Amino acid sequence: MKTIVNHWIVGGAVIAAVAALSAAQPAGAAGAASPAWHFECSGGVPNKLCWQTKTGETYDLWRSDDLAFWIHVDGYPKPGTGGVMEHPFTAGRRGFFKITLGAPVPAGFALIPAGSFQMGDQSDPLVGWSGERPVHAVQVSGFYMGKYEVTKEEWDAVRAWALNQHYTDLSAGNGTYAAKGANHPVHSISWYDAAKWCNARSEKEGLTPCYTVGGATYKTGFSDAVVCNWSANGYRLPSEAEWEKAARGGLSGQNFPWGNTIRASQANYYSDSYFAYDVSRTRSYHPSYKTGGYPYSSPVGSFAPNGYGLYDMAGNMHEWCWDWWGPYAAGSQTDSRGATSGSNRVRRGGSWYGNADYCRVADRRSHYPGYGNLSIGFRVARSSVPWQQQERTQ
Repeated sequence: MKTIVNHWIVGGAVIAAVAALSAAQPAGAAGAASPAWHFECSGGVPNKLCWQTKTGETYDLWRSDDLAFWIHVDGYPKPGTGGVMEHPFTAGRRGFFKITLGAPVPAGFALIPAGSFQMGDQSDPLVGWSGERPVHAVQVSGFYMGKYEVTKEEWDAVRAWALNQHYTDLSAGNGTYAAKGANHPVHSISWYDAAKWCNARSEKEGLTPCYTVGGATYKTGFSDAVVCNWSANGYRLPSEAEWEKAARGGLSGQNFPWGNTIRASQANYYSDSYFAYDVSRTRSYHPSYKTGGYPYSSPVGSFAPNGYGLYDMAGNMHEWCWDWWGPYAAGSQTDSRGATSGSNRVRRGGSWYGNADYCRVADRRSHYPGYGNLSIGFRVARSSVPWQQQERTQ
């Protein structure tokens, strides 16, 4: 690991920045330069750490009082944009910063940075239902979210491999409806099948499966005793809190991933005049996709992404989440993962079949996990391990 340490001494306080390259770099990169960084000052006192980023890299930030014990800074890791990343801080105390380069974001995924957000219906006046309240703060660890809903093409490729690897009862997907296209989201998938497919894709790609039953990899059956290993590097369903944080795209208090109103140019959903925030000029099913019989789905990525680079977080297909359905608890939480048991699993996001109300980022619904219909699909997530909250320098 190549490390550069510089100090600013202001009024007896020492502020240091440690720009470090991760040891886990591709071969030949060991001698690469550390990220270019500098302090900005107010009244001659440093109060902001700035560094140049590169697109495709991820950056984590740590703080220490003694250069021996490092504390992870809330809100990181963050993806590089090619511009300057800034971290404001309160000067006047002894401290050190360390910038580390993380592993590249996996293809087809977006890094959702760690941090706290307000979960639940925050509209004014309120437009959601009681199950979306109370609004509460949730601290979410950084993770990767699939940019797109899982397509029929992706489903078929993994399923074909899995059927010969003891995943003997994976659904073919799409029920009795003809496929609208390989790049349309797969549908009519139960929660059980989504979980098993995640494990199959993990094994197919040499990753550690997340879901087990009785200590064994979950491959067949309809078990309600599935356990998730959140530290595994394989594919999984997002938690409900992860899903909502990702859907909001970095915005706060909005109804949708882009703002407080919705129209047909932004999502594939069923528009009607009942909801004041539905300002589409066209009504009923989306005019561009109301063709060829049900489902009136759209190819994934047909609309603009949200602030995190995620597509179709409103409309197209409802998406399964990990959580058992249950009421929200009051008070702040950390990495909340729903009720410990239940009869229904959470689904999010609205669909081509549903109205604007279902497309709100705070809207939450549920179904029996064995249920699937032509408006239910899913997207995958991955834990951004090995990010840790603390690190000790030897």
